Formats: sequence, structure tokens, C-alpha cells
Amino acid sequence: MAQIELIMPKMGESVAEATIIKWLKNEGDTIEQEESVLEIATDKVDSEIPAPDAGILIKKLYNEGDVVKVGQAIAIIGSEGTTPSVKSTPTTEITPANDKTADTETSKPLTESAHKSIIASSATGRFYSPLVRSIAAKEGIDTAELDTIEGSGKEGRVTKQDLLAYLPNRGTNTIKTNTTQRQEQTEKPTTTSTQYVQGAIIKKPDISINPGDEIIEMDRMRKLIAEHMVMSKHVSPHVTSFIEVDVTNMVIWREKVKNAFQKRENEKITFTPLFIEAIVKAIKDLPLINISVDGDKIIKRKRINIGMATALPSGNLIVPVVKDADQKNLIGLTKAVNDLSARARNNKLQPDEIQGGTFTLTNVGTFGNVMGTPIINQPQVAIMATGAIRKKPAVIETPFGDTIGIRHMMFLSMSYDHRVVDGSLGGSFIKKVADYMEAFDINRDF
Repeated sequence: MAQIELIMPKMGESVAEATIIKWLKNEGDTIEQEESVLEIATDKVDSEIPAPDAGILIKKLYNEGDVVKVGQAIAIIGSEGTTPSVKSTPTTEITPANDKTADTETSKPLTESAHKSIIASSATGRFYSPLVRSIAAKEGIDTAELDTIEGSGKEGRVTKQDLLAYLPNRGTNTIKTNTTQRQEQTEKPTTTSTQYVQGAIIKKPDISINPGDEIIEMDRMRKLIAEHMVMSKHVSPHVTSFIEVDVTNMVIWREKVKNAFQKRENEKITFTPLFIEAIVKAIKDLPLINISVDGDKIIKRKRINIGMATALPSGNLIVPVVKDADQKNLIGLTKAVNDLSARARNNKLQPDEIQGGTFTLTNVGTFGNVMGTPIINQPQVAIMATGAIRKKPAVIETPFGDTIGIRHMMFLSMSYDHRVVDGSLGGSFIKKVADYMEAFDINRDF
């Protein structure tokens, strides 16, 4: 075998780059075919890149922490007997996924200190592309100053052109200080949530360390989750509605068919696909819950893609997405749910499988909780939590009068974005989901 290039693979339509987390092999090491060479990370999913052929790792073209575009070579692999080249420190060429000049213009190498000081998403939730961060680092602009620059890109993002236009007048620009921002917010309230978020002042509390305290460093995924949750609370004014549901028919039906279902389909049936089925029906009835907000525009989604929050062995959380859930029957939903859950827990998800969700379901009942107030998974506008199913005495209405019986009851709680979802729609939607659950046909086939 001659020398071949190990290429950064395409990991989904919307993924244009990945960060090298860890090299699993050193230069000069022997590699088997399909053996993992390095670990990479996108926004949430960590993956391993295997060797296409057996050989020796001749040269690493990038270091740990470098951001590499899809399609670029990241290492050279040669046949056994090839002399490894001297290890060198590469310079990383970073270009943005969506910048129109990405193919013709090259950004400056990003130093380690600059990479640490300018983060991809600031505390306000504002995103900065690698090219913008690279230019900002070269010009000595930190994240706080970037937050003051007005962006012309999608959702107010700062583009390369915005930053280049800002630089010549940087010394004479009137940059709002924290004091000025506080005065303006007091004297004249802002008119949109986006303006408020960008102008908001977030002061972190002072933390004291006492004897015996243990300091635990957040892993990469926990940092991303934290940033996403804080951003969501700043972007969307959350309102949560609750309703109690009688799911007795669901419980009895599942208990009756679960063995036959597993024998015929080779799949375990849980309550999750039953819940998703009810949510999909409700979305069809009230499609304005299946939307996103882009500035002052509402995007009504055609596809119904249901995210399902999944707890990982590490204690972190990930949300794989059942795409086109309205096009699947109960068997299809069950297979999709089981497959995504299993691969999520084994770190085998592809980046596209955690993107594109239009509504999210989280099951707090798994942990014995009866209800919760979940945080919206942006850019969606609603998320529903299902609580623990418990036997309770309940009033049963019959043609012969009311009676008391033991029923399987569960709370639903739904948080929604009050900018675009009022109490009428939010309350009607959660009630519609409850109605579908209570009307579950106990005699249905699967």
C-alpha cells in the first residue's frame, strides 16, 4: 500500500467541521484496518475515525483541539516499512461552514490562548463562527467586545464582513459599557427579546472554596448542555402547563401485548412510542405548536420530528430525533426509539440524528418524578415531560353514575415559548395529548 490520507468524514448535511479531541495512535504506531485512530467531536456527538486500511501512522496533520473541515486530510497512513516523518506542529486553517468566501479566503492560525478566550457561543447565546473568532483573536477583540457588534447574519450573527467593517472605526465607535447598558435598560426598555438578551448583563456569583470541597471539571458535553440551557432561558420566556392523565388503557394494553410484540418484532415496546404517537396526533390537530421563531418571523414546520431526551451513563443528556414521526406506525416508532436510545448510550449517534427536531419529549417519570418543568430545546417552542405512572383512586364516570376505582394516573407538563405560544394554544395542546392518551384503544393491534 502506498501512503494514503485519512480524511475528516462527512457526518451529516449540516456538519461542516469537527474538533479533534484525542489522538488514539501516535506517529509510528501500527494500525489495523478499521481500528480507531482518533476521537472527534461536533456540537454534541463524539465519534471515532477508523483507519480505512492497515498500515503505520506516518504523520498527524493536526493537533488535539484543532478544528478541521469535512473533507480535509487529518493524517497520513503508509504501509509497514515506511519511515515515519518527523513529527511537526501543524497550523490549522479554519474556515466557516456558511461563509461564502470560505473556499477562497484563508483565516489566520488560531493560537491556543486565543482559542480559549473566544468561545463559539457567548453567555448571551450568540454564536461566532471559527473565522470570526480567528479574526477577533488576531485583532485582540474578546468575547465581551464581540457581543457589542451588530450582526447582519441570520439571527443577528456577526459575519466576517461585519467584523471587517467594525475594525477601521474601532477606536472611535461608541461601545456601550455595562453602566450605559444598565442606564438605557432603566430609562427605555428594549422592544424585542433579542435586543434584551444581547444587552443583558449577567453577573456570575462569587464562589468560595471551603476545606474538604472537591472540584470536578465539567466535561465537554456538560459545558455544551450548560450553555444551551442558559441560552434557552434567555431567548424564550417559559410558561409551564400541567394536566393529569388517566393512562390505564395504555398500561393494560402494553402489559397484554408486550411478550407477543417482542416475539414477533424482536423489539421491546416501552411507553415512549405510545407517548410520541399521541403527541404526533395532537401536532396534526394544532400545527402551530410545531414552529420556530426567527426574529419577528414564525417558521411553521412541515415535518414532525420528535426529539426524545435520553440520559447517558455519564450522567449527561442527549436528544436524538425521530425524523418524520408522523409517517411511522407504532412498530416503526418503537424500532426508531429503541435504535436511537441504544446508540445514544453507546456513543454511536451521527450528528444529523440529534438535529432537526421540532418538538421534544422528556420522561422525568424514569427517575420516579411525578412532574417537571423542562427547558425548551431551542429553536423549538415547546417541550413535554411525562411523569411517573402511579396507581391512584379516581372518579370513574359510567352510564349508571360515578364510582371510585383504582386507575393508572400520570402528570403531563409542557413548557412553551410565551412569545409565540399563548396559554390558549399551550393549554389546548397538552389537553389534546391527554385526550388521545385516555382514548387509547385497548383492543387495538400493533
